[in-house]
Amino acid sequence: MQTQTLERLESNVRTYSRSFPVVFTKARNARLTDENGREYIDFLAGAGTLNYGHNNPHLKQALLDYLDSDGIVHGLDFWTAAKRDYLETLEEVILKPRGLEYKVHLPGPTGTNAVEAAIRLARVAQGRHNIVTFTNGFHGVTMGALATTGNRKFREATGGIPLQGSAFMPYDGYLGEADSLDYFEKLLGDNSSGLDLPAAVIVETVQGEGGINVAGLDWLKRLESICRDHGILLIVDDIQAGCGRTGKFFSFEHAGIKPDIVTNSKSLSGFGLPFAHVLMRPELDKWKPGQYNGTFRGFNLAFATAAAAMRHYWKDDTFERDVQRKGRVVEDRFQKIAAWMSEQGVKATERGRGLMRGIDVGDGDLADKITAKAFEKGLVIETSGQAGEVVKCLCPLTIPDEDLLAGLDILEQSVKEVVA
Repeated sequence: MQTQTLERLESNVRTYSRSFPVVFTKARNARLTDENGREYIDFLAGAGTLNYGHNNPHLKQALLDYLDSDGIVHGLDFWTAAKRDYLETLEEVILKPRGLEYKVHLPGPTGTNAVEAAIRLARVAQGRHNIVTFTNGFHGVTMGALATTGNRKFREATGGIPLQGSAFMPYDGYLGEADSLDYFEKLLGDNSSGLDLPAAVIVETVQGEGGINVAGLDWLKRLESICRDHGILLIVDDIQAGCGRTGKFFSFEHAGIKPDIVTNSKSLSGFGLPFAHVLMRPELDKWKPGQYNGTFRGFNLAFATAAAAMRHYWKDDTFERDVQRKGRVVEDRFQKIAAWMSEQGVKATERGRGLMRGIDVGDGDLADKITAKAFEKGLVIETSGQAGEVVKCLCPLTIPDEDLLAGLDILEQSVKEVVA
């Protein structure tokens, strides 16, 4: 395995290559292959970017056909046939069946670009600056998004520049049995609380990087109601939890709420191509031309694959029902693993929604040992949480049952070898 050049030239900021120190050469669906020909089952899927698997054949063909036709690849925000097809497909396949009416802002191609645009739009539309965010939330590492991100590791990387414009509230479950929204509502109703009336609230329905913390459906409904009562915009950051990860295209569908603004990225292109959008209620589109732009805000290759993904997987509810079925398989297995660990004196719990699931083993070092052992056995799986204490499954939604079960077997064996 030749890694010397990579180790010598790539910055110390790299992360995943430290946990999985091999050179990968190819991949298909839920399997990765390294340059020695060894295969690995992928329970990471590009940190949720490859919901439809590696090199999905339907999306690959759409991409190859588009390139073969000499379609526009880069076009700033020109109108292109690919953009029109994407927007029409989004409206007809995704938005209309869900009773949603949104305009679409195409910012830069990453999730943090979408969050930056969303919170800035909220401020422009509302004429207020404050953004309420939640403990353990992760929304990106550019300055505006980072101000709404809780993890100290990322916040300390600003070089001492203060992060401003956000106020943190306790996420669902953060205060134990107490309803954290009682605290939020109390602050909003007290003129001496020190909480400036927010322009918006930004929330993940399932906190991915925060440790697979799941907001209850009633909690989300109440949060929406509080926002409506106080004239606050509700932004759902659906970058990791969206595009089917929880068993619905939008993760907020489970709660039956309708956010004012939605951010998507990661699996939006369907093929691992960088792509993001911001969805907004039409009356919130207060941007002046060019007020928020970017050189790569119209990635036509991603338009082509995203439209193909929506047409192939979301024309009816067949795919989402299969995702939910697989989610129940992982949930059942994770619960059994967590119960076995607890019997051995290691307190562990399972949580998640759909195929966004994790086992909290209570200790980051233990979680690292488990994932390292799993990698030795041929499974790529990562950790999350404030101390990396949650072993997190983000396998492709298209994973064959045999690969899903084989990956779960490897994880169980790894847990038992590490804990025993």
